[in-house]
Amino acid sequence: MNLQGKAPNDPSWWFEEALRSEGVQPAAPALTGVLTVDVVIVGGGYTGLWTALALKERAPHLVVALIESSQCGSGASGKNGGKVSGYWPSLTGIAANIGPDAALAVARAGTRAQDAIRLFATEPGRDVWWRENGHMRVSAAPAQDAQIATYLDTARQLGVADTVRSLTAEEVQEICRSPVFRDGIYFPEGATVQPARLARQLRAAAIAADVKVFEGTPMIRLDEGTLNRVVTPTGEIIAKEVVLATNIELAKRREIVPFLTVFSSYALVTQPAPEKISLMGWKREEGITDLRMFVHYFRKIIDGRVLMGSGSGPIGFGGHTSDPRLTTDMASAVRAERGLRRLLPAFGDVQIDRTWGGGIDISFDRLPFFRTLSGTRIHYACGYSGHGVNPTYIGGQCLASLVLRSKDEWSSLPFCTREPRALPPEPFRYVGGRFVRWGILRCEEDEEVGKRSRLLPRVAAAIPKTFGLRIGTR
Repeated sequence: MNLQGKAPNDPSWWFEEALRSEGVQPAAPALTGVLTVDVVIVGGGYTGLWTALALKERAPHLVVALIESSQCGSGASGKNGGKVSGYWPSLTGIAANIGPDAALAVARAGTRAQDAIRLFATEPGRDVWWRENGHMRVSAAPAQDAQIATYLDTARQLGVADTVRSLTAEEVQEICRSPVFRDGIYFPEGATVQPARLARQLRAAAIAADVKVFEGTPMIRLDEGTLNRVVTPTGEIIAKEVVLATNIELAKRREIVPFLTVFSSYALVTQPAPEKISLMGWKREEGITDLRMFVHYFRKIIDGRVLMGSGSGPIGFGGHTSDPRLTTDMASAVRAERGLRRLLPAFGDVQIDRTWGGGIDISFDRLPFFRTLSGTRIHYACGYSGHGVNPTYIGGQCLASLVLRSKDEWSSLPFCTREPRALPPEPFRYVGGRFVRWGILRCEEDEEVGKRSRLLPRVAAAIPKTFGLRIGTR
């Protein structure tokens, strides 16, 4: 390992690159004074920006304001792996959780979102590094092999066999050569993007659509009423409709915290090494993940770098979203590097440029939920569970429908209609979650080297399935 001096930090490599690409461009002003609007959106990431654009497209007369505590795209929207795909790769788990018909509705909504994001990203003048070549999942240990048949069987049983196909080990190697890659599965629906550039282009589009954008403007209080009041350090916004698009920060709200827990994910970007990519025969542009539960996700970057991420970061306690372990945990950064060296050994001697971490809002069934707080006109979106680039478009459309009280194809989706299930209360959620996480990590690491784990890690890893939980289930 060579992460000495490369402790995780902010901002992400993506966000710095996106700002450099913009050149000299002033930040949006902070809010000062009192402003009255029709709709105020709190949060300048993908969800907030897609919502703003959807509202202005459907109801151009609305006065819409958006506030962001830092800079638009500096949070989760500018930290993720930049892999854009819908829900076909998750169909097995979704069908088990909410039933086959609802699962198909969710997956088809993801396809509509993919089409819309493609249209936005490929508009002339928007260089967001959109590359569309599908998505591949690979077995990287014998214990992962069995999952491939499960994916294929689900697609066949639900009548959507064309959404996935199996790959032999030889076909996997033709896409990307690695001595640990085994068989795989390929999903035609999939793309990669520079995530922070996408967020910044959404910001530019919102400003062009006459959304009143204020950066450096955190919400410090929300006074609920017939007219809601969003209070900031130097001003306030009065609006009948409020949209909360603040990702893990929603775990602080008493109405939402029973249904949400906070994990974290860590990623790294290497120094450019195009010759190593050529050595692997990695010519195409698929995003790739392995078949662990705490997945490794990886993809190429256009200048010969590689991003490697690990969804295995620490768990937050209750609504403590400022826990430094969510963003600065060195052990999690080391796991991402260990994944790089094992899965892509051609990059074994390539230096790491940057590592970073970020919180993930996890729901009971790993699907987001978009709802209106009972008795209010306050709407919210959360629970993306580490899969947000594609579903945030859905979130924007659903939230716009909730604001406009529209009974349509978006507000009728399971994202809006299903009842979220509560997670175990604290401190059991945190203590139990840490124990299960430890067990799963230990079991998956042992499987990769052909070992049978000891009894205690196996017991810990089996707890979610034993108690009928949907998160942490292998």
